[in-house]
Amino acid sequence: MKGNVKKSIVTRIRLAFLGVCLFSAAIVWRIVHIQFQEGARWSALEQERRIVYQPVFATRGNIYSDNESIMATSLPFYRVAWDPSVVDDDLFNQKADSLARLLANFFGDRSRQEYFRRLKDAHNPKSKTRYIRLNSRQINFQEKKELATWPIFREGKNRGGVIFEQVDKRFRPFGGLAQRTIGFINEDKNGAGLEFTFNRHLAGRDGEALFERLPGGNKPIYDGTEVKPQPGYDVKTTLDINLQDMAENALYKSLVENNAQYGTVILMEVKTGEIKAVANLGKVAEGVYREDYNYAIADQGRTEPGSTFKLASMMAAFEEDPGLQLTDTINTGRTGSLKIGGAVKTDSHPYGRITLQQVFEKSSNIGVAKLTDRIFNKKPERYTDYLKRFGLDKPLGFQMAGEARPYIKDPNDRSWSRTSLTTMSIGYELKLAPLQTLAFYNAVANGGVKMQPMIVKEIKQADKIIEQFEPVVLIPKICSDETLQKVRAMMEGVVEHGTARGIRTRDYLIAGKTGTAWKFKNGAYTRTYSTSFCGYFPADNPKYSCIVVVDSPKNGRIYGADVAAPVFRELADKAMARDAASQRPLLARAPQGKSRVPMVQAGMQDELTMMFAQLGVRHAGSTGTDDWVRTAPAPAADSADVLLRPLPMRPGRVPNVQGLTLRDALFLLENRGLRVRSNGSGRVTGQSVAAGTPAKRGTTVVIQLEPIGAKSRPLAVQTAAP
Repeated sequence: MKGNVKKSIVTRIRLAFLGVCLFSAAIVWRIVHIQFQEGARWSALEQERRIVYQPVFATRGNIYSDNESIMATSLPFYRVAWDPSVVDDDLFNQKADSLARLLANFFGDRSRQEYFRRLKDAHNPKSKTRYIRLNSRQINFQEKKELATWPIFREGKNRGGVIFEQVDKRFRPFGGLAQRTIGFINEDKNGAGLEFTFNRHLAGRDGEALFERLPGGNKPIYDGTEVKPQPGYDVKTTLDINLQDMAENALYKSLVENNAQYGTVILMEVKTGEIKAVANLGKVAEGVYREDYNYAIADQGRTEPGSTFKLASMMAAFEEDPGLQLTDTINTGRTGSLKIGGAVKTDSHPYGRITLQQVFEKSSNIGVAKLTDRIFNKKPERYTDYLKRFGLDKPLGFQMAGEARPYIKDPNDRSWSRTSLTTMSIGYELKLAPLQTLAFYNAVANGGVKMQPMIVKEIKQADKIIEQFEPVVLIPKICSDETLQKVRAMMEGVVEHGTARGIRTRDYLIAGKTGTAWKFKNGAYTRTYSTSFCGYFPADNPKYSCIVVVDSPKNGRIYGADVAAPVFRELADKAMARDAASQRPLLARAPQGKSRVPMVQAGMQDELTMMFAQLGVRHAGSTGTDDWVRTAPAPAADSADVLLRPLPMRPGRVPNVQGLTLRDALFLLENRGLRVRSNGSGRVTGQSVAAGTPAKRGTTVVIQLEPIGAKSRPLAVQTAAP
């Protein structure tokens, strides 16, 4: 029995062993068959899968300013790779250590020994490595030229194995200037600004080339079948680099001073609609503002405009009733509050009975609402029809993607109520983007012709113009010439006598309108404000129109006249100063060669004497070198050109500082323990505490400074406790 069991076990073992041998023989036979009979087919299939066509991206076109300064361009950067299979052993053994040292010093991420080990491992014939990326860092063109001179690399691609893979990166020479306007586009083809809107032109056409899939990355194979990429076209904008810089700086200062949430400035050429500057700054941290959103045209910047919309209401009234005159009066009441059209309207001050000119100059909500209600109460659709005639209900068709759609309520809307007419008349229950408001004001400056704002002039390829954009007229005439004359006079009055008189200048005329609108949040109006100023200059021959919006100022100043208007004035001053054509009328006002005596009125005698000596001006009078003196013309018979007369300084009394510079006035007043506040620039034309008054320490003296020849303004006496 035991023998049978043993024999059975041995038989089974032999059968199992035989099966294993047969299976192994089958595997060996299959390997031999695949290797020698099917090898060519499998090698071809592996090669086919390893070599693929991949796109070669085109160089993106440039974005230029109006004078063809580059605002955005693509710069070539490179990644450094290496094909060790083409480097012979002698060259490698002689130069590999030097190459490793240079790589370590240049990139600084590995030691010389580590780089040498990588190079040696890759060059080992057993590794069969044909591609290795030496470092992920991208280098610029100058660095590429340097690396191309290194040992082994200097032998080129075919003998040294060096591979410089080009990667284009977008670069803005002016940094963050107009950053949101230039915009961006990501890998998913989403973005904003000009980069996104004109991507079809800028992107060009990608090429195609063979790449070999290898460990560590894909190696390009240039076998003559590659399709070269076609670079993108260039986009030439209407932006003026200098004006853009001025706009951003002026806006930034206002935002910081007022701790505002965001702001935007748009400067446009009146005749053509070309945008010369557009700044968009939003708060990203306390005291830090960046171009984070296009508030000028997009939905987040679309707000209830407030008082700047009163221009449209007054224009509609004049169009409906041509007999209305600026001298006609309207009673706004004595309390500054009045119920009109079912809603209470308030003014910042009670004005009583005032003219229509004054209604606009003082920005009277009651006056505008009362006039609108009187004319359109029975026919509100006539009022909204005028707004549509002005083109305020439609987008401008702006060249850049993302323009917000304006919202103008209509009597047929379900939300229309008996209060809607008068509320809309003062800029509420409707929404406009700042650019849409500016286009309307620009039409007034342009003789009633409403232009389509434009920001791109040409699509170019080198010097060849592919596509050119001409100014587009949206509405040939928004109103009659009679109405135009009236509203232009009102807008000039706002700056000469009204809410914006703080930005009045004697050098040129400004026309415009201030705006202060309550912000609507969570279903109610809050005590936060959107401030604005919109207008044009010079008013007698308009060249530029401009709008400034500063949202949610928090440092006590809440009115457009105090927050937004100064930004307008600063930009207007700088625009006029650099415009040679605008300087001619200013130069014509200056006396030409009538006298070589400088226009000075008072100062320290030693300083004036030194100046007169340098200019060759004869002078006489006074004696002490430390005296404060006042100048006077010398009599015709006198041998001097100017006389110096002592300026009396009584101890313990407030000195007379009229005619002095701010520096000298501060010196005299503060040395007597007085506090000083100044308004304006130039020389002192008025002081709030009269000369000769006892100088009480701690008293505040307000001094008014103006350029020589300007009229002085009366100042109230202000005192403060020590």
